[in-house]
Amino acid sequence: MEKTCELNFEEPSFFKRIKSMLGVDFYRLFHTPLFYIFLAIAAIIPAIILGTSTMEGSEGIGYTSAWNIIAASKPLYVIESIGDYANMNMVFIFGGIMVSIFIGSDYRSGYVKQLFTTHAKKQDYMISKTITCAFSMACMCITYLLGGVVGGLFAGDSVSFALNGGEIFALVCAIIGKMIMSIGWAALYTFINVILRKFFGISIALSFFFGTGILIIGVAGVFDSLHIPNVLLNAFLYGSSVFACLDSGVFPLLAVLICLVVSVAWTVIYIVLGTTILSKSDVY
Repeated sequence: MEKTCELNFEEPSFFKRIKSMLGVDFYRLFHTPLFYIFLAIAAIIPAIILGTSTMEGSEGIGYTSAWNIIAASKPLYVIESIGDYANMNMVFIFGGIMVSIFIGSDYRSGYVKQLFTTHAKKQDYMISKTITCAFSMACMCITYLLGGVVGGLFAGDSVSFALNGGEIFALVCAIIGKMIMSIGWAALYTFINVILRKFFGISIALSFFFGTGILIIGVAGVFDSLHIPNVLLNAFLYGSSVFACLDSGVFPLLAVLICLVVSVAWTVIYIVLGTTILSKSDVY
């Protein structure tokens, strides 16, 4: 009687696949100088802005509170001065450049070819890269906060750290809201770099462009001229990040909720779009 042996290769579950890819991506993230360089950049920029704003001969940036380097005093969709712009939202500019370099290295090193040769799913790649890059930007928010505090200390009496109870709560919510936004921004940058994987320079330029929020700022200017409420811009990444501010009168918990809902919604959209494009084109 002849016996036959059947081999049954069970496909790993979704969570096992994601866990495996995240393990590789986080290993690569923690073992590349790029991550630590951008953490340092995120800390140095606010420290320099606040620390040098009171130097002799400096005109400053008009801050009265050291916490303005973290978030604006109120939702400012139309930028009137550099002081309005210089807050934690700058992390999304640095983060975009970092994501472009991080993902670009996948293609230059041949890692992507090796990855998809082993039948890794395109969706898993998008999700893993989004989570890894969101983590890195959230870490940049933390180092940015630390740099801002150090810069404020160097600024001395020219800026104040004083906050009342409501303002402290608004500050904490603003920081949490902006950190939450990292997932949406990471998904956007991953999407941009996937569709422009063969055009590294253009992907960096576009990531920088969207990170500055220039597009939303321009739309806000048009809205102002037409007397349309700028709050409608909260449906987009930059707009909802602007809504996370120091004004305790704008309902800080609502700002956090808006940041969460908008960030998750755009994350799903960009992951689906990126997965679709990867599945229908040459990924190398």
